[in-house]
Amino acid sequence: MVSIQNLHKKFGKNEVLSGVDLNINKGGIFAVLGPNGSGKTTLIKCVLGMVIPDKGNIDVLGENIKKGSNYRHKIDYLPQIANFPSNLRVKELIKMIKDLRGNTTIDEQLIDLFKLTPFLDKKLGNLSGGTKQKVNIVLTFMFDSPLVILDEPTSGLDPISLIRLKDLIQAEKAKGKTILITSHIMSFVEEVSDEIVFLLEGKIYFKGSISELKTKTKQPDFEHAIASILTNNHA
Repeated sequence: MVSIQNLHKKFGKNEVLSGVDLNINKGGIFAVLGPNGSGKTTLIKCVLGMVIPDKGNIDVLGENIKKGSNYRHKIDYLPQIANFPSNLRVKELIKMIKDLRGNTTIDEQLIDLFKLTPFLDKKLGNLSGGTKQKVNIVLTFMFDSPLVILDEPTSGLDPISLIRLKDLIQAEKAKGKTILITSHIMSFVEEVSDEIVFLLEGKIYFKGSISELKTKTKQPDFEHAIASILTNNHA
């Protein structure tokens, strides 16, 4: 599904990724974790072709991403911060994205799921952060792509919307999709993830299940396991 070999990326003198090797197989929910500045968003943007690595190879769905951009049509991406045109209405934005992508969509069910009908005629600039995030989620999931990448998807969501998002992610996984998530909310990660990838200083420190991480760190719960990695590597 996603194969990354020896990925390096520097911004100036700052080495953000230094030799990342990662294979993510088809189907399942994978959380990419790590402290701020560990390279999570850069890694995702390299996969999306939004950041060009200095060195290394990336294959997505069996296609080397250097050979063209068509592979991107098979990815649905939720950015961490959605910068929507503030003067556009919600329904105009949804129509615009549908016209651009041209795929069949399931936006009506998603609009209903996240209770966005009362906001369809409202301008995006007048929405709260949480409502903008729901629009962001609808735009991401309304296309039926095999790979879904979610960068901090829980941002600004109320508890009910968070439950709906978890259910939606599990339903997409049940269809055989591969879902990559970054999040700072450990309880959310623990609830939805099949496997975690922990980045530290541009390298993969750990890849495996949460129970394997607890065993490796000799910690009773997930949050303490993560804290122990950070403490031991920044002592």
